[in-house]
Amino acid sequence: MRRKTVVRTGLSALLLVGTWATAGLAPASAAAPDSASTSMSTSAPASAAKKAPASEGLLTAMQKEFGLTKSEAAARLAAEKTATAIETKAERAAGSAYGGSWFSAADNSLTVALTDAKKAAAVRATGATVKIVNHSERALDATMKRIDALSAPAGISSWSVDPKNNRVVVNVLASERDTKAVAAFVAKAEKTGPVTVAETTDAPSTVAAGTVGGDPYYTGNVRCSIGFSVHGGFVTAGHCGPRGQSVRGWDNSAIGNFQGSSFPGNDYAWVNVANGWWTVPVVLGWGSVSDQLVRGSNEAPVGASICRSGSTTHWRCGNLLAKNVTVNYSQGAVHQMVQTSACAEGGDSGGSFISGDQAQGVTSGASGNCTSGGQSFYQPINEILSTYGLTLHTA
Repeated sequence: MRRKTVVRTGLSALLLVGTWATAGLAPASAAAPDSASTSMSTSAPASAAKKAPASEGLLTAMQKEFGLTKSEAAARLAAEKTATAIETKAERAAGSAYGGSWFSAADNSLTVALTDAKKAAAVRATGATVKIVNHSERALDATMKRIDALSAPAGISSWSVDPKNNRVVVNVLASERDTKAVAAFVAKAEKTGPVTVAETTDAPSTVAAGTVGGDPYYTGNVRCSIGFSVHGGFVTAGHCGPRGQSVRGWDNSAIGNFQGSSFPGNDYAWVNVANGWWTVPVVLGWGSVSDQLVRGSNEAPVGASICRSGSTTHWRCGNLLAKNVTVNYSQGAVHQMVQTSACAEGGDSGGSFISGDQAQGVTSGASGNCTSGGQSFYQPINEILSTYGLTLHTA
């Protein structure tokens, strides 16, 4: 079914419906154009848009979130892009001595942790700085796996690798710190390797929501957000629906079905698109910022800036805090997540996380909120693409 309709600015990775041309996008809430030659912007040629490191909207969001000038925001994005490229080379140069890495916005540098000082010269040659540590990333990951094998009580929020401090951090709810169950878990965790215990005030939860009229997509009585367009559909969070679950769009028309879904353990899924819907490589700015083109999925380092788009809290930015995080939801633990300082709330589940113009992952859950402050967790995009054999739709 193909429909002539007004396209609503309400999808995290923009899905178009009706008779719009795939060659371009019209502004949100504008009627479908008659021509297939509509450009991405009337203020700049397409060639200029392709060369831009980020949309004007993303630069605006970073200025607001981090207190930067426009030139400082652009410089930071450029430095983070360089750090992403250096990280791959530095890890290769470090070999088995690699202990993780992180980006510092203070001096736009990437630091690599090393267990073998003999590798320092080769790593510095890639453009990274070096910190000598006791434990390799492989050893820290092994500690994570041993903790993953334990049964965590509700008083345990999460655990993750902290490359800066060369430890695995177990986050405990402050209100549950002295309970027998938490104390027993911590005692076992501390025997698995280099472990530090920290306190947090809010328990994590997935951020799906009940049905609200006019919002992006629905599965039964649950509202979630679209993550990124892939050829043939889009990726989103696994807790939003099981395999085979039908999906409806903002206008209550059928989009497709969940073709694959995994939760808990993982939190990812993908949905096919049909019935007159198709995909474009865009993350929605929700009117607060301009939409952002997606050009790839290079993984950003710890410390990099990151923004997310979702159907409830729309566009929010923060910093990438930790990788290889296990989040202890009430439904079960989810492994190998990424933690950020960007807030999220109910209905944002499945939405996009993007760094510059590079897709990073789909929103899984959060602690806190966007009023008093909070943190969020996402499922990395490249694992989803690899698991289901999908190809990211890029500009």
